[in-house]
Formats: sequence, C-alpha cells, structure tokens
Amino acid sequence: MRSIWRTLDAELWRGVLAIAVAAAVNGASFGAIAVSAGFPLWVPVVMSLLVFAGGSQYLVVGVVAAGGSPIAAVLGGLVLNARHLPFGLAVGDVVGRGWAARLLGSHLMIDESVAYAMAQRDATRARAAYWACGAALFAAWNLGVLGGSLAGTLVDDPSTLGLDAVFPAVMLALVLPALKDRAKLLPALLGAAVALAATPFLPAGVPVLLALVGLVAVPRTQALTA
Repeated sequence: MRSIWRTLDAELWRGVLAIAVAAAVNGASFGAIAVSAGFPLWVPVVMSLLVFAGGSQYLVVGVVAAGGSPIAAVLGGLVLNARHLPFGLAVGDVVGRGWAARLLGSHLMIDESVAYAMAQRDATRARAAYWACGAALFAAWNLGVLGGSLAGTLVDDPSTLGLDAVFPAVMLALVLPALKDRAKLLPALLGAAVALAATPFLPAGVPVLLALVGLVAVPRTQALTA
C-alpha cells in the first residue's frame, strides 16, 4: 500500500517548512522571555512539551511575571484554547479512531495543522497533512524554546534584542486578516478597549479575561451584516 505521505506535494511541504521555521523563531522568543522573567529553565521547556500552545504559554508567563495570579493565568490560557473544541469536531475523523492516535493527535491540534488538514481535497491527504504539519511544528517549537531558554540565561533583558516584540507581532499578523470582516472587527475593538481601560486598575491577567465582553457585540454585528 502506498504511504499516505506520498500524497503530499512539494508545495505543501514547503509551506510546512516555512511555518516550522517561524515556529522555531517564535519558540526561541518565548524561551528567552520566560527565563529572563525569572522562570527556571526547565519551566518553559516542560511547558512546551506538555502544553504545546504558544499563545497560552505566552499568556501564562506574561501574567505571572507581571505579578498576576496563577489562577488568572490558567483561566486566560483555557479561554484562549477554547477554540480547540470546534477544531476537534472538525478534524476528529482525520486524527484517527484509535485511542492512541486520538491522544497524540489531540496534542498536535493547533491552528496550522487543522487549517492544512481542512484544505486538502480528500481524507488521505488531509490525514497526512495534519500529522506532517503537527509533528513538524511540535519539533520546531520545542527546539526553539530550548535554544531560547538557554540563550535567555545569558541575556538579562530580552527587550534589548527585540525578543519581547516577536509574539505580539506574530499575533497581530494572524489577527489582521480576520479584522477585514466587520462582524469580527467590532468585538475585537470592544474587547481591546475594555482590556486597555482596565489595565491600570486591575491585577495582571484580569483585563485579558474582561476583554471577553467584546463577544457581546457578535450577535448585534451579525444581525447588521445579515
């Protein structure tokens, strides 16, 4: 039987490689920031292996480093990763039916692996794309975090190298295309305004949670655009 990996063409592999390189750079930024913020080297490394969710990891480190409550950090991470619930419904058959495949496949379930899988024209290619992208990004992210954590022990302030700006820049680049849709722009602006206004008065991490009030604008916005 022909291997499912042969169903993937060179263009898809180039896309996966490009994303993996970006993940390694982003992971290095996270590792350096975490260690420079006072976390032991093993914390970002183990967190990346067990959590493997860059946005949530940055959020937890940022909140705790700023003096915020670990509970607020964890709640923020859970909210940020709530998108994985519909992801799982969308690619459940792609991941596999065995418990081992589902357990490992769930760990590799990130935005990119889901997007690559759903973009394929048949189930075989979708399965291969999901596992190829997920595995490549897992390896790249964790190697980047390890390298960044080691480098962070040598740098007192990562901002001197601009590493603290990597994650916000990446998140902004991911969000900007979605903001062309008015139904998404208004809730995002409302949430950002609430978080910005609450930041001087509330503990770190709480303004991020309050930004969820932006979601109340979704039904009204959708009605206007319907």
